[in-house]
Amino acid sequence: MASSVLAPVQERGRAALEHLGLPNRRQEPWRLTDLKRLAAVSKLPASASPLSTPLPPSLEGVTRLVLNGFDDPLAGQVLPEGITALNAEELEQALGHTLDRCGCAQVWPVEFNHAKAEQILALRVRGQVGPLELVLAAGAGLNATRVLLLLEEKAELELMQVLLAEGASAHSHVLEVHLGQEAQLRHGVLATADGASSLMAHLAVEQEPRSSYALTSVVQGWNLGRVEPRVVQVDGQAQTMLKGLAVTGAEQQLATHTAVRFDGPEGELDQLQKCLAGGQSHAIFNGAISVPRDAQRTNAAQLSRNLLLSDLARVDTKPELEIVADDVRCAHGATVSQLQDDELFYLQSRGIAAADATALLLRGACQEVIAQLPAAAQAWRPLERVMESLAP
Repeated sequence: MASSVLAPVQERGRAALEHLGLPNRRQEPWRLTDLKRLAAVSKLPASASPLSTPLPPSLEGVTRLVLNGFDDPLAGQVLPEGITALNAEELEQALGHTLDRCGCAQVWPVEFNHAKAEQILALRVRGQVGPLELVLAAGAGLNATRVLLLLEEKAELELMQVLLAEGASAHSHVLEVHLGQEAQLRHGVLATADGASSLMAHLAVEQEPRSSYALTSVVQGWNLGRVEPRVVQVDGQAQTMLKGLAVTGAEQQLATHTAVRFDGPEGELDQLQKCLAGGQSHAIFNGAISVPRDAQRTNAAQLSRNLLLSDLARVDTKPELEIVADDVRCAHGATVSQLQDDELFYLQSRGIAAADATALLLRGACQEVIAQLPAAAQAWRPLERVMESLAP
């Protein structure tokens, strides 16, 4: 069923890639990207084997679905009451709608996914349902996955997405979410790898009035990573919360590009993005907020806080606020710093060794975001994973 619906999408995606070619540095969104690494990802063959590392058991009461690009994630599964799979007609009608509304249907990473993805998980959510966990994992090669979620009016869902990779592999992932009026989605993303894999994840979210979307993302360990949450409040009067933690080391490059657009009045945004860059790595954050004339009484706040953990690490952060409405409250701030000497001295003066003092401060910096992940994330030990990656 999914393959027949995706066939024309794949054809359009392949045609678009031939027309677009690879991105280049003259294009602003790609100006800082290591394009040699991107070219290497584009040449990877499709993954044909599962991840060799066993998955930890999920928490009690959590429904886990595994997407590896070739096995049916719904085979043998009993979905929680209120969650149903879309039929072919519903899928054909809804597929790509949110990408269009968010203005990202034709950008290179999405067209790349269109050309490569052969399977889609498409679900409808009604009412208040139990927690759902989506695990995206495959072995060597390219794993292209696509997910579509439709939350009906007043629906409530807690969703945990986990992206895993090892060795010479890559993830291309596209998620579309439509939130009906008064719907609520608490969304966690934990994307972790061993330093040799690559990631391109596009998250497109469309919010109707009085809906609430809370995204917490923790991303670490990718040789090349690009995470792009794009949210549009179609008629305003909605709440959006974006909390992100990006951790880089060695010679990794990780970029987070967010875009939030208010197409109506009285919308709210609370955004915090943290980057911790060590080794010779490069962390990038670009946060775009669009407030057109119709979006009066918008209340948006964006904060970018970055830590350089070595003299050779680099962080680029760029807020972009386009405000046309004249009755708004919009604030933004960005800091790039190192661990504070006075904080380290305070801890060491109380008998804590220098290495332990550094680890304690880093743990606190990470925990501020990690604590916001859904409860299902506990099975994956997110804080421990991040701290292990920061160990010298």
